[in-house]
Amino acid sequence: MSKIILTGDRPTGRLHIGHYVGSLRRRVELQESGLFDRIFIMIADAQALTDNADNPEKVRQNIIEVALDYLSCGLDPEKSVLFIQSQVSELTELTFFYMNLVTVQRLQRNPTVKAELQWRGFSESADGADNKAGTPVGFFCYPISQAADITAFKATTVPVGEDQEPMIEQTREIVRKFNATYGETLVEPEIMLPDNAACLRLPGTDGKAKMSKSLGNCIYLSDSEEELRTKVRGMYTDPTHLQVSDPGHVEGNPVFTYLDAFCRPEHFEKFGDCFHGKKVSFDFHSLDEVKAQYRAGGLGDMMVKNFLFEVLNDTLSPIRARRKELEKNLPYVYEVLRKGSEIARSVAAETLADVKRAMRINYFDEGVLEALIEEQQKKYQ
Repeated sequence: MSKIILTGDRPTGRLHIGHYVGSLRRRVELQESGLFDRIFIMIADAQALTDNADNPEKVRQNIIEVALDYLSCGLDPEKSVLFIQSQVSELTELTFFYMNLVTVQRLQRNPTVKAELQWRGFSESADGADNKAGTPVGFFCYPISQAADITAFKATTVPVGEDQEPMIEQTREIVRKFNATYGETLVEPEIMLPDNAACLRLPGTDGKAKMSKSLGNCIYLSDSEEELRTKVRGMYTDPTHLQVSDPGHVEGNPVFTYLDAFCRPEHFEKFGDCFHGKKVSFDFHSLDEVKAQYRAGGLGDMMVKNFLFEVLNDTLSPIRARRKELEKNLPYVYEVLRKGSEIARSVAAETLADVKRAMRINYFDEGVLEALIEEQQKKYQ
């Protein structure tokens, strides 16, 4: 069996470093690993419209933002298929068929759906008179849509964060139900979680659990050097670390969570002078040494933040530079998406044909109609 990856993002804004450590960096590594036969990366605009139906221009404008972030991070259209979800109409048809395999009660029990409904402020008790208060059916059913996305490309592997595990399990349930009902047709995917614990869910710069554009606590991949410096300097740290001499807490401190996700051994050789001050100087060679000193007291937050800025800037500088070049050639970016969408649609069409064949609704396939007519004629003779 071919090894195939399907993953993607909703185009509701520029991508941030939480996306990078949670998925983008890993996608590039998997792309370059040679371990997979095909990699499909989707800009999920149709899914984004389930809770942005009144603002389609927002989704439309962010298609290019996400595509620029993809390409600037190293995703290569010669090695990965980059496509727009809404341009593959077969996904909608598959979603409709899969709806008959899932109950309302099962969707209501999905932990990811429940969390997303709460986070977006949708009310389960709304009577539908106020569309913003009630839950859009499309949003409620997006686990089914996601199952269609995954199975359309016969994906064997889906790299996502741990919060998406219930979604992948729902896809597996749909696959098992379909195959049990109609015969072996669909491929059951496996989840691939980030291998760095810090990357499972990067907190916002304000220390809140979720990095979100609406909360204003994101560091974007496209942020300028000055924007990055300002955001890092303003980050939430340990509220009990009032004096430099006070012992500090590393756990729950987003500055150290970011360092866990981004810091590499070579950064101490490149940026170790961040820890050299007028009053105190430290020669650190590992992040564990920095953490130990912070816990003991004597290490100021600004030194750690200055080091984090250099670490992040070292990572983001080449991404920022590639994005600037791509911004000068937007026709190329849209052509990548157009070609990728064509490839994706041809693959999804093959799966849809398999599904219709299994469900015995492929009435007009070659040879099928003749046999059907012959069968029906015998019944009426």
